[in-house]
Amino acid sequence: MKMHSILQAIGNTPLVKLEKIVPNKQVTILVKCEFANPSGSVKDRIVDYIIADAEQNGYLKPGGTIVENTSGNTGAAIAMLAAVKGYRAILTMPDKVSLEKQNTLRAYGAEIIVTPTAAAPDSPEHYVNVAKRIAAETPNSFRLDQYDNPKNPEAHYFSTAPEIWQQTQGDIDIFIASGSTGGTVSGVGRFLKEKNRSIKVIMPDPIGSIYYEYFKNGKISEGGNCNYLVEGVGEDHIAKALDFSVLDEVIPFTDKEAFLMARRLAKEEALLVGGSSGANVWAALKMAAGLTEPTTIVTILPDSGIKYLSKIYNDEWMQAQQLL
Repeated sequence: MKMHSILQAIGNTPLVKLEKIVPNKQVTILVKCEFANPSGSVKDRIVDYIIADAEQNGYLKPGGTIVENTSGNTGAAIAMLAAVKGYRAILTMPDKVSLEKQNTLRAYGAEIIVTPTAAAPDSPEHYVNVAKRIAAETPNSFRLDQYDNPKNPEAHYFSTAPEIWQQTQGDIDIFIASGSTGGTVSGVGRFLKEKNRSIKVIMPDPIGSIYYEYFKNGKISEGGNCNYLVEGVGEDHIAKALDFSVLDEVIPFTDKEAFLMARRLAKEEALLVGGSSGANVWAALKMAAGLTEPTTIVTILPDSGIKYLSKIYNDEWMQAQQLL
C-alpha cells in the first residue's frame, strides 16, 4: 500500500495471541501491539488526533510550536509529527526517562528539557508546570495538555477501541490497560462497555502512584509520587482524561513484576516491549490464574523494548536496582 506520509501508518495494529506464557488453558490473552505504530508507541494515535483537531480549529497555525510534557512516548509522536509538518517541538520530561527516548526526540529535531522526577506537582520544576510556562511564553504555540484534554480518550474511543472490537469480533470479557493520562483505558473502556456492559475494565497501577488509593477510597495519598522506575504509567496528580467510572478494578504492581514480565515476553513470545507492557500482561496473568470458565482477555502493549535497552534489558542496570 502506497502512503504519502508516515502518519498514514498510525493505527490498525495487530492483535496477537500469547501462546507460551499463559498456563490456564481456559483463558485466551490477546495483546494489541501498539509498538507497531511509526514512532513506536500507542501515543501516535492521540497526538495525530489532537493535532488534527488543533489545526482544524485554528489553535495550531503553520510554523507554530508544539509544547508538551511527556514521559517520552507522546514526545516521540509529537517530534515525528512536527518533523512531517514543519512545526517546532519543545518537550519537557522527568529525568527518569530513558536515554533511548531522549535521544529519539532529539533525532527527530525536537528540543527537550529534562526536569527532576522528584519535583512535587506544585513545584515550578515539575515537568508539567515547566511545559505550561514555556507554552505561555512562546508565541504561536500549542500545548496538547494530554493529561486533561478530553480529545485524548476520544482518540482511543474512535480508533483503538473499534479495532479491538472488530479484531475480536466482540468476543472479549476483560480489557486491561495501565494508565498515566488514562486516555487508553478510558476511551477503549467506554467504547467496550457501550457494546457490552459485562466487559470488565482493569487498570494496573505502579506502587507509589496515587491512582490505586484514589480509586479505592477517593483520596489522594499524601506520599504519592512518580519515583517508581516503570515509565509512562501511574501519576502523582489526577489526570482529567482518566475516567474512573469505566474502571472495575485497579491492581497495584511493582517495578520488578513489570520488568521481569517484559523480559519474559521478549524471550518466550518474541515480543520486545517496555515496562508498561510487562505490567499489563502481568495483570492479565494474575486475572487468568483465578478463572475457571473460558475467558478472553485483551491488553495493550504500549511501546517497544528498544526504548529501554539500557534499562530493562540491561542486566547490570537491573542488578543495580535489585530487580534481578
